[in-house]
Amino acid sequence: MAGADGDDSLYPIAVLIDELRNEDVQLRLNSIKKLSTIALALGVERTRTELLPFLTDTIYDEDEVLLALAEQLGSFTTLVGGPEFVHCLLPPLESLATVEETVVRDKAVESLRKISHEHSPVDLEAHFVPLVKRLASGDWFTSRTSACGLFSVCYPRVSSTVKAEIRQHFRNLCSDDTPMVRRAAASKLGEFAKVLELEYVKNDIIPLFTNLASDEQDSVRLLAVEACVSIAQLLPEEDLEALVMPTLRQATEDKSWRVRYMVADKFSELQKAVGPEITKNDLVPAFQNLLKDCEAEVRAAGAHKCPEVRLNIISNLDCVNEVIGIRQLSQSLLPAIVELAEDTKWRVRLAIIEYMPLLAGQLGVEFFDEKLNSLCMAWLVDHVYAIREAATNNLMKLVEKFGAEWAQNTIVPKVLAMANDPNYLHRMTTLFCVNALSEACGKDITTKLMLPIVLKMAADQVANVRFNVAKSLQRIGPVLDSNTLQSDVKPVLQKLGQDEDMDVKYFAQEAMTGRFLY
Repeated sequence: MAGADGDDSLYPIAVLIDELRNEDVQLRLNSIKKLSTIALALGVERTRTELLPFLTDTIYDEDEVLLALAEQLGSFTTLVGGPEFVHCLLPPLESLATVEETVVRDKAVESLRKISHEHSPVDLEAHFVPLVKRLASGDWFTSRTSACGLFSVCYPRVSSTVKAEIRQHFRNLCSDDTPMVRRAAASKLGEFAKVLELEYVKNDIIPLFTNLASDEQDSVRLLAVEACVSIAQLLPEEDLEALVMPTLRQATEDKSWRVRYMVADKFSELQKAVGPEITKNDLVPAFQNLLKDCEAEVRAAGAHKCPEVRLNIISNLDCVNEVIGIRQLSQSLLPAIVELAEDTKWRVRLAIIEYMPLLAGQLGVEFFDEKLNSLCMAWLVDHVYAIREAATNNLMKLVEKFGAEWAQNTIVPKVLAMANDPNYLHRMTTLFCVNALSEACGKDITTKLMLPIVLKMAADQVANVRFNVAKSLQRIGPVLDSNTLQSDVKPVLQKLGQDEDMDVKYFAQEAMTGRFLY
């Protein structure tokens, strides 16, 4: 099928024009999504000379279409002839970087950042940097916000003269009259600092950081806090106190809770960036204040961050309780406790288990049953043996604290239910729990509830479970009365003593020699 003028070679671009002028948005969107196919059909030269100019000059008002176009152009380098011609993609992306819709601008900037790396240093200065300058000095705030995301990708590969111009443009945007532009500059401050030479970090970035952290808009100030992490990592330790800490101290006491929230949220990253000495002298007192903040969101963010700090607070829970009270304590620390309990680092999970009896004593049995009981049971099936072992000992300490009746109603049924778990490791955990709980629970609960399950497990198909039954019977024997030992325990041990597995036979015979049977 030929185009209107009868020339087959013009057909693809003519069809695209017709589709993009169609009133059906979905049809226009589908056309944009198959741009790469159309470009392949046209070839690299016609893509550069016909398709890209058409896309640059054609204005669409549907954000979906513009977003798809911005995304497509980021992967168009080979379709225009490779890195030598990648600058041909700049005009349409520059247009897209100035539109009103934020997601479209962000996608255009993302694509520009992507193709910036495909420019040679010469092309970068000849084509890309002028685009950045045009955006940075544009009449509309939309173009100036887009420029903020492009400085860091071109700065490392340009001459010192151009670097100076780029720094000046960035300084201008940091003091722009429009808050949205200052916000965009603040969000890229840390990223830009990372590509600058150290002298310019000190001479340019630090004053910008200080000004942005004192901006009249709290949305700008909170982004300056985020940049603080990157900036602190770049400076020698001896410069941190003078150049960063005054601004950071100011942020911890900012009048806006959103800024204080950002400090709390970034606390663990700030702690690593400034080092142990400043953390000890400055950040720990600031952290204590954040945990007592008048805004619940700030307290929650503070409790949410930094495992070492949270564990330290939990380990001194009785002191903390005296300061802030049990109600606020439970509200602020519960999210942190839950997160620590599920932390990917098993040593963190282990630490929180060890503090669980202390927590139980401070929070009381009702709160514990409602909020923390399920955590304690979950640890029993953790994939790390050390966690399962600690969780077992934790149950024994909780029974000692809350009593045998609580254990009978709350813990023992859940432990015994694990005896039917398909995973033999979980079945063995049942036995370990029985070993730990028998003495704390006493003779009646052990005899009536736990012993029958242990005896039943003597027929388990897994030899490891069977020889642990023998070990459990030896362990709980002193708690049982002599009649039970003779009538129930001894026959099972005798049977296990004839087991086909050597280990089972050994531990059964070992248990049979125990004095409690005679």
